[in-house]
Amino acid sequence: MPSALHMSMPFVMICVVLLAVLLVLVAVDRYVQKERRMILMVLIGLVFSLIVQNYMEWTAVNSAPSEEVVRRRLLLSNYGYIVRPVILLLYCRLVDLKHSHFAALALTAGNFLLYAVNSFTPICFYITADNHFAGGPLSNTCLVVSVILLVYLMYIIINSYRHIEKREFWLPFTIIWFITVGVILDYRMTDSDQVITYLTIAVVGSTVFFYIWLHLQFVREHEEDLIAGQRMKIMVSQIQPHFLYNTLATIQTLCEIDPQKASEVTERLAVYLRQNLESLEETDRIPLEKELEHTRIYSEIEMIRFPNIQVLYDIHDKDFTIPALTIQPMVENAIRHGVRIRKEGWVRVIVRRAKDWHEILVEDNGRGFDVHAADNNDPSHIGIRNVRERIEKMCGGELRIESRPGEGTSVTIRIPVRQEVQQ
Repeated sequence: MPSALHMSMPFVMICVVLLAVLLVLVAVDRYVQKERRMILMVLIGLVFSLIVQNYMEWTAVNSAPSEEVVRRRLLLSNYGYIVRPVILLLYCRLVDLKHSHFAALALTAGNFLLYAVNSFTPICFYITADNHFAGGPLSNTCLVVSVILLVYLMYIIINSYRHIEKREFWLPFTIIWFITVGVILDYRMTDSDQVITYLTIAVVGSTVFFYIWLHLQFVREHEEDLIAGQRMKIMVSQIQPHFLYNTLATIQTLCEIDPQKASEVTERLAVYLRQNLESLEETDRIPLEKELEHTRIYSEIEMIRFPNIQVLYDIHDKDFTIPALTIQPMVENAIRHGVRIRKEGWVRVIVRRAKDWHEILVEDNGRGFDVHAADNNDPSHIGIRNVRERIEKMCGGELRIESRPGEGTSVTIRIPVRQEVQQ
């Protein structure tokens, strides 16, 4: 017994330390929702109790046979068989909070009742008077229930996170494999082999890795919420009060000198506002043509207000998608902060294929600016920052700015072709 204890205690200590570290991480992780944090803490508590149960049962196994020892071992074993499916159910709950998982809950409850009754009637297993384990008619109940729950867990992982990259699936499936191997190894282990079972070691490791995997998904969800918030900022930054007031003033003037033109501008303004509102609903990328149409409507209104400017288009690559409100903010910045001062101002939008990139260029001959100002808190550059962040997060692309005061500005947006293929 001392030899087995000496060999197994390091595993026990490692498991306890891992759970303690995990508990601290869960407590301070700002990405974890309150409900998931509670589930994780309960899960960590149950796994820790399983380690204690393993140690106490190992002690009972290696004690001299007596009625008290047999009774204690029976209760400890029943507890172990009850807790294992509960842990798997909590895994399922962590992955998917939206559903009740009634079938899984019913299986876990049934397993609980069977082993609770087993403490009084040996329908699953019993401990002989000489302190040996003996199977009953329903001895494989916990194993069967656990296998069903593992298959169900695999199903909801695939169903809930099918949109993520395939390489991220290796972690949850590795966890399932760990647990399966732990069960197989335990079947080959005799009663007194070691303090902690292979399954318990696998469950401890799986809980740690499961948290790491879920943390990645929590971060992803948090970033999606940030993107949703950015869409509102973009909306505010694009529908500028000055633009609306000045356009309405232009319409009012045109009503007196050119009613037909006033009607055309009013129609374009209505389309422009509607498309801005629709952009708030866009969680995915949109076809380039749709973004170009929105940009053209905006630029047509501005060219009516400012006859000294022109917006030109040179489109050679159309078959790809981009985040909504990507090109239009760049054209707006060029007009509002650049070319208005020119006697003959121009903005040119070029779309072309460049090796492994879809490349969008927005160039102007405006007054230029300090490129570093685009990265500070200057409100005039909020559109640039928002576009850059969405290009990077939604497309894996990049946005570069080159500008020389007094000469003009060039904005280059690059979107990897491989990202388009994955869409």
